[in-house]
Amino acid sequence: MDNTNDKPKTLNDKLLKLSKKITLSFLLFLILVGITIDVQAQRRKVLNLPSYDESPYHFGFILGINNMLFSINTADNLPNKKWSTDQSPDVYGDSLYVYSVTSNSTPGFSVGILANLRMGKYTDLRLIPTLTFGERIFNFNILRYRNGEPLFVEVKKSVTSTIVEIPFEVRYKSKRLNNFRMYVLSGIKYSLDLASQKKGESNSNTSNVKLYRNDFSLEVGAGAEFYTEYFKFGVEAKMGYGFRNLRIPEDNIYSGSLESIRSKVFLLSFTFE
Repeated sequence: MDNTNDKPKTLNDKLLKLSKKITLSFLLFLILVGITIDVQAQRRKVLNLPSYDESPYHFGFILGINNMLFSINTADNLPNKKWSTDQSPDVYGDSLYVYSVTSNSTPGFSVGILANLRMGKYTDLRLIPTLTFGERIFNFNILRYRNGEPLFVEVKKSVTSTIVEIPFEVRYKSKRLNNFRMYVLSGIKYSLDLASQKKGESNSNTSNVKLYRNDFSLEVGAGAEFYTEYFKFGVEAKMGYGFRNLRIPEDNIYSGSLESIRSKVFLLSFTFE
């Protein structure tokens, strides 16, 4: 019994730890690069694109690798809540009990266009309409009783997302050191999931967890920019946390086992401006 419950939790914890390690490693990398370049800044180099940042606005595009997750809270007293076969279209038994619910993801990708407005010497306002693709998976550990015999069943529910994102970000840049600078950012993002089921479809027998299409998120991140001879190249790590409970309430074993579902996104992107 215990091994069945711990397996998805272990997998989910590993994914979360891996995402955090990647993000922290990148931030440490940026700090080390900044220190190294600061030490070497006394040796003046030829500046690439010397007047680039004086332009009031400029454009570019981004390519990114994302890891989309769900932050979930299960219903109160979940293991003691009894479900009938009518509430579970794809698991059959005399009675059903959900012991745990976890979530994991697969790597996705993002592509978007970038518009940058210069607000001050070290401050920019950015609009980055982005199309993001990804998949998240719910793992339900269900105890099924059939003819008095207990059996644990693991059910996976996949949520494939195609999301249109419109983030507004303010970033603060460091002083340019030769052909390099660093920055931090924060902002708010609106998301529209084109692949999410509509509320009117919530009574369908697909038995997937239904989610609202619209969401708002808080974003924070950091990055570094490198000035080449012909364009500016950037590397950025960003995290987004959703405000809205995306769960559409339904009277089935899957939706009913969850109290809240919120999005969590880690993004490593490359910008070309």
